[in-house]
Amino acid sequence: MLTKRIIPCLDVKDGKVVKGVRFENLRVEGDPAELASFYEDSLADELVFLDITASKEKRRILIDVVERTAEELTIPFTVGGGIGDLGMIQELLCAGADKVSLNTAAVRDPDLVRIASDRFGSQCIVIAIDAKRIGGGSGRPRWEVYVEGGSKGTGLDAIEWAKRVEGLGAGEILLTSMDRDGTQLGYDIELTRAVCEAVNVPVIASGGAGSPEHILEVFERGLADAALAASIFHRDIHPIREVKEFLASRGIPVRL
Repeated sequence: MLTKRIIPCLDVKDGKVVKGVRFENLRVEGDPAELASFYEDSLADELVFLDITASKEKRRILIDVVERTAEELTIPFTVGGGIGDLGMIQELLCAGADKVSLNTAAVRDPDLVRIASDRFGSQCIVIAIDAKRIGGGSGRPRWEVYVEGGSKGTGLDAIEWAKRVEGLGAGEILLTSMDRDGTQLGYDIELTRAVCEAVNVPVIASGGAGSPEHILEVFERGLADAALAASIFHRDIHPIREVKEFLASRGIPVRL
């Protein structure tokens, strides 16, 4: 089994790290650069930075904040939010990002995924999928893809979209359950497993981490390659070292 990654997430609004529940009721958690430095020293495997209102506000990502954050890091750094073209991707890579995360722009222009992966390499292109469960009943569950910071449904099926972007050249998928985001009730295992079984690229599970047991579950039952979390790390509820030591004790390979 490949080493599993633990990835803190910096959701950034107006230059500050924030966290809410189901994409709402945001509360300030700190400065991105300061938190990046903390996670650099705390056994994080990677760091994700998402300018969560850039797409909805139709503005450019906060490059100066990205640069300040990148200066604190040697671990891989993924940046997303408001990225709409190849020029912006190149600018972010030059500002210190190792990967870029596309969501809204990829849905609006899927060919951007193919062109970007051809130009910069698929290892640089992460597709973020914000998925919300729709419908009910006893049939196969469905999840709809949302864009613009989770404010707008697209009608796209999340599993089919994941397969499509893999075919276009995406090197990784960042999968967020909007239903579980910020709840600390555990990941949506059904959603995560369905996407992991549908694609061959690595999948980062996001949305709902509240304990080391939840992270163990998303690796064992959800088949995720990496687990992303915010609240439990920002608020030091479960430090990364504690989580990794717990996972190692359960036979999950992690970097200690």
